[in-house]
Order: sequence, then C-alpha cells, then structure tokens
Amino acid sequence: MATLLLLVYKYFIIKSNIETQDMSSNKRSFWGWGYDDYKLDEARISQFAGLLKSSLGIESFSNISAPKLEDLNLRAPRFEMTEELSHYCSSDAFDRASHSYGKSYRDIWRGLHGRFDNPPDYVAFPRKEEEILAIFEFAVANNISVVPYGGGTSVVGGVEPSVSSKYIGVITVDMKHFNKVLEVDKKSRCARIQGGMLGPDLEKELKEHGLTLRHFPQSFEFSTLGGWIATRSGGHFATLYTHIDEFVQAVRVVTPTGIMQSRRLPGSGAGPSEERLISGSEGIFGIITEAWVRLQDIPTYKAAQTVQFSNWNDAVEACRLIAQSGLNPSNARLVDPIEAFSNGLGDGTHSVLIIGFESHNHKVEGLMEEALALCLPLNGKFTQKKAEGKRDAAADSWKKSFLDAPYLRDEMMKKGFILETFETAVTWDQFEKFHAGILQSAQEAMKEICGGGFITCRFTHLYTDGPAPYYTIMAKGQTGHEIEQWDQIKTIVSDQIIALGGTITHHHAVGKDHQSHYDKQKSKVFDRSLKAIKKELDPAWILNPEVLVKH
Repeated sequence: MATLLLLVYKYFIIKSNIETQDMSSNKRSFWGWGYDDYKLDEARISQFAGLLKSSLGIESFSNISAPKLEDLNLRAPRFEMTEELSHYCSSDAFDRASHSYGKSYRDIWRGLHGRFDNPPDYVAFPRKEEEILAIFEFAVANNISVVPYGGGTSVVGGVEPSVSSKYIGVITVDMKHFNKVLEVDKKSRCARIQGGMLGPDLEKELKEHGLTLRHFPQSFEFSTLGGWIATRSGGHFATLYTHIDEFVQAVRVVTPTGIMQSRRLPGSGAGPSEERLISGSEGIFGIITEAWVRLQDIPTYKAAQTVQFSNWNDAVEACRLIAQSGLNPSNARLVDPIEAFSNGLGDGTHSVLIIGFESHNHKVEGLMEEALALCLPLNGKFTQKKAEGKRDAAADSWKKSFLDAPYLRDEMMKKGFILETFETAVTWDQFEKFHAGILQSAQEAMKEICGGGFITCRFTHLYTDGPAPYYTIMAKGQTGHEIEQWDQIKTIVSDQIIALGGTITHHHAVGKDHQSHYDKQKSKVFDRSLKAIKKELDPAWILNPEVLVKH
C-alpha cells in the first residue's frame, strides 16, 4: 500500500504544480481557504481520489458541494449598533460568514457543510484608532465580546466568535484598512508598519527601499503583520530568526484601558519586554495597530542543496549537528520519505534534508560546504551543487505545492477525507522516543477511529536544543462525522505531545482548540499572572474571552 500511495502522491502533486489554474478574482472564499475561484483541476482531483480509493481500500467517497452564500440562514444580529458605529460596521451576510471561522480543518468542515451557527453579529472595519476605542467603549457598556481579526488564517480557533452566554453578542474587528508602511528608517534598517498589512503588500513596498522583512509563513499571502505578532508566527528561516518576535522592535496596541506604545530600541535590560508580552497574546490584551520591525537587505547570494539519507536517524543527527554548528542556514528542513517523494524530492526510500544559505553582502558557498561536510559521515548523499543565486525547477515545485496545500486539503475534504496537520517542538535528547510515540498513537487512533490512514513528518525549524517536527495526517472519514473523528484523533495525539514532553504548538498559536492542552503546559503561577495582566488591560474581559486564559 505504501508504494502505491507514493505513486499516487507523485502523480497528483507534481502534476498539479504544472497544471493548477492560477487565476483569481481577489475575492476571498467565505467558507474555505484563499480565493473563491482559485481551483485545482477537477478531472485530476477525481483521478487522484480514485487512486486513493484503491490504495486505502476505500469503498466510496463523499461528494460535498461548496455552499452558496444565498443558501445560508444566518442568525439575525442580537443587538443594534449606534449610528456612529454603523458607519464602519457591517451586518452583511458575506462579511459575517467569512469572519465566523479561521482556516483549520474544523473550520473548513463546518463552513463546507454550511454550519454557521455562531457568526459575529457585526464586523467592524475601523480606519483609525479612535474608532477602535469607540468599539471597545460600546462593547464594555453593552456586555459584548470583541474578536480582533487580521487575515483570518488561524488554524486553532483563534478568531472564532465567543459562544459564552456571558455576552449578548460579538463584534469582529477586521483591520484591513490599517494597511500602510508609515515610515522607513534605512539607516537602522527598520520600518513602522500598520498591523493590518498583508504579507505581499508589505514586501512589495519594502522592496522599493531595497529591504525585506523576510518573514514567510505558509499563510503569507493572506495573513497580516499584526496577526503574525499576535500569534508568534513562525516564518521563512529554519534557524536563528525563526519567529516574528526576532523582528519586532516596538509595538503600538490599543487596549480597552488605553494605548500601549513601546520604545524603539535595539535591545534593553529594563525589565520585562513590552513587545514580548504582546507577541503571542492572541488579541486578549488589545489590538495591534502598528509595529516597528527590523528589516534585512534583499539577499543577493544564495545556495541550496538537497541531501538524501537512507536512514531516518542519521538524517535527524545531521540536523542536530547543523543546528549546533553555528552556520545558521536560512533553510534546513528534513522531510520524511513519503512526503519527500510527494514533492519530487526522492524515490520514496530516502529522507531528504533541504539546506539553504543566503546573504546580501557575502558569498555563501563556504557555508554550504561546511554544512554538507557534516552530512557525509552520516551517509548523506548529494549531487554537485548548483551555482549561487540559481533556482531550479525542484525548488519552485516545492514552493508551489507548499502554497497550494491548503487548496488541496479543501478539495479532499469534499471527498470526505480527514486531512490536517499538527506541529510541536521537543529537545534533541527526547526526540527519538517522542517521535516514535507520536507515530504510534496517531496510527493506532486512525486505525481505531477511521479504519486506517497515514502520517508523515518533516522538520520545519531547527534549534540548537531541538527540532520542530510538523506532522500531516490523512484518513478517510465517516460521512457526516469527519469532524468528530478528527477531534478524537487530535485529542489523542495532543495528549501524547504533552505526555512526551513537547509543546502543544510551535507556531500555530493556542486559540480555542489548544486551550485545554495549553493549560497543562503552562504553570499555575504563570496562568494567574496572565489573568492579572488581562484584568488590568481588559477589565470587562471583552477581548477574545475564550483564548489563552479562562475567565
């Protein structure tokens, strides 16, 4: 079965990189990922599903049609807006439906099945901070919860409206109008950017100055600077600069009790960091309206290489040596055999390590040679490296399939598949036991709950003290019950992550979905401290009230 799965993967994903219809109207889907009319070829999806049917022993597929906006029967708003707020608040069906969920499997499943049971009552589109403060004042006076919303790409329930009976309704605050680069300091290589600016727009404007933030999460096209900071987003760099925290110099946050503005400094030992407090706060303290971020010169020297390992443990050891070498590659991602094969990086019998270096002011060939030298004693195999600054078709293919993966997931969900990911981080000394435990628990859970399935793994980031493994699960669900089945699998795997010493999330944040396991991870003293800060900044507890901490 494994061999056939590899053939299926290679046929579909590599071919889809060539034939995907790369067209869009720039209108976002109200229920799924990305643009509403960006679609993978239906004939090939059908053939792929047929091959999966044979390889996994599936008797039949679901055939779920995408919902239509006009067929939704959204609950009427439960309260009325003031005349002042109504100028920038909407109760339009598209606005409310598209702000009901993030983009996790649970979110897409409910959207696909037309289940919008708890939409926000209104969606606000403020253009200035005074309007945000007015929303807070109205919400506090009327016992209404407020959900900050950047690009809506949360995969952990981070933007889902509150269901608590403590509130009479919900306002979601969409920051899309806070979308400008306000100031560029080329000498310090920093910029002041509004929190609602999308990744592509941000990079386009910085490029005019010869600069780049160079933070590229998978959600880059649809996520915002404020969202990256609020969720401690993980991005492009696999070592050294792995999270958005490293790039944040100062933040400006509108809270229900006032505006917090930290000072621009290259570093400081003056007490706990205000920026770090906000980073990862997931909107429970306030709304990020702007931030000063540290930039880089656009790289001109690049080198990339793939190294194959016949033994997974040798590949893991190579990753550890590279992580602890001080070479700090920009890219260092280990991909297991099945996932590597699916992306055209091997024959299905080898794990593949993708290594990359880049720099603006010095050549990187020497660094690459040193990294490859660490792989040789562990039987790492690689071909002659390509000239610096050159890209090859395999690299572009990998990038394309990486960015198309959420669209593929949505299409497979229409066929009744459970297709979802989870990620974590753990120290090197625990990884072998941890990895074996996760694979075993996931495989047993899929067999018991779904009758079977498979799990793949890759390292997205490497640290001197441990890797960040990222797992993908795929199984055929029971028609109409896929969400319950995924919830069961997710709980079993999450329990194991905590029991085996990992973090419940490395870069997807906590949201509502990880709340119970985050409670097991953080100390009771820290939990009380977060609640105390929350109470100080948001005394009425209106901001994202079911995220990170419980009232």
